[in-house]
Amino acid sequence: MAGKADKRLLKQYRAPFRGGCKLSQFDPEDTGGLSKAKALKLLSRDQQRLSELQNVLYAEGKHSVLVVLQATDTGGKDGTIRKVLGPLNPQGVEVSSFKVPTAEELAHDYLWRIHKRIPAKGMIGVFNRSHYEEVLVVRVHNLVPRKDVNKRYEEINQFEKHLAANGVTIVKFFLHISKKEQAERLQARLDDPSKHWKFSLGDLEERKLWGDYQKAYALALGKCSTPWAPWFVIPANHKWYRNYLIGRILRLTLEDLKLRYPKNKDDLSGVKIV
Repeated sequence: MAGKADKRLLKQYRAPFRGGCKLSQFDPEDTGGLSKAKALKLLSRDQQRLSELQNVLYAEGKHSVLVVLQATDTGGKDGTIRKVLGPLNPQGVEVSSFKVPTAEELAHDYLWRIHKRIPAKGMIGVFNRSHYEEVLVVRVHNLVPRKDVNKRYEEINQFEKHLAANGVTIVKFFLHISKKEQAERLQARLDDPSKHWKFSLGDLEERKLWGDYQKAYALALGKCSTPWAPWFVIPANHKWYRNYLIGRILRLTLEDLKLRYPKNKDDLSGVKIV
């Protein structure tokens, strides 16, 4: 059960439910008053607890957990998956990355490819980008008529409500970095030959649209943060604080499910191993 400090933390970083979300109210440099050493120590403890909870989640087989990660380029989605979820049992974690839709995917509705990747009961699913690209990239680049994009927010809300009603616990994280921090991370990729594979000239074109993306994110978070699928705005300039914060919120999310190991259907009281 979340204590007072944890409840304050959840409220502090959660986007308002169906209210206006102003990203300017969230400081990407925020570290919550923690030192790096303290945050890493707390993350280690939370990961140990998450590992325990993952075992019960799988054994009970009544719930699944969907973690949605969204960010601008260099925001840290891959690093979050490695550093926060890496210690968990990989057999119980499924990571899905959503790139440009294929011809087959474009022949269906925009949620078709998403629904196929929803984690089964007992599993933790991670979306590296997600259905929210359909109100982010699509909106910024005017790929779909604006009236159709505007309908998608409520369609997404109802889609997520349907999942929640069927045992899927959804928690969504926007990794919030500053434009200055993005420039430094892009430069680091350019300076290091071993990271050139991560660099694309297209990233620079997308960076020119920074303001448009910030508006699109604020709109999506404001319209699609709900009690059944909340959005959290994670200060991500400091990777160690980003990891701590997401680890803590995930731990609290799984604890709130009140998971229990199932009882064996057989009477084991008289069983002896010989």
